[in-house]
Amino acid sequence: MNLTDIHSEQELANITIALKALSDQNRFRIFAVLMTGDSCNCELNDTLGIQPNLLSHHLRVLSNAGLVTSRRDRLDARWIYYAVDREAVKKLKTWLGEFLDPVRIQARAVCGPEGQVFPSSTDIE
Repeated sequence: MNLTDIHSEQELANITIALKALSDQNRFRIFAVLMTGDSCNCELNDTLGIQPNLLSHHLRVLSNAGLVTSRRDRLDARWIYYAVDREAVKKLKTWLGEFLDPVRIQARAVCGPEGQVFPSSTDIE
C-alpha cells in the first residue's frame, strides 16, 4: 500500500499543506487553543502572548491551510472570532489514523547484501 492507495493526489496536497501549517510551534499552540473552542484575537493574545501582527500572520496561514475559519461578531463587526474547521480536523484525523496505522508496516527484505542472506528484516532480530 502506498500513499496514493489511501487518497488522491489532491487530498495528499491538502494534507501536506495542513501539516506544514501545524509544523510551526506558534501555529500549533494557536490551533491547540482553538481546539478548545472559538476565540478572538485579544483572547488568543492574552493566552499565548504572541504579538498581534505575528498572531494575525499565523491565523492567516492556518486559515489558508483550511484549518481555521473566522467570522465577525453579529453585534460589533470589529470583533473577529476564530474557530477550528471541524470537517478539516475530521478529515485530517481520519487520514492520520490510516497513515499511521502500525498494520501498514510490513516485514520485507532489504535491498543490500543483507537482504540476500536474510529474506526479511525480522529474521535478523
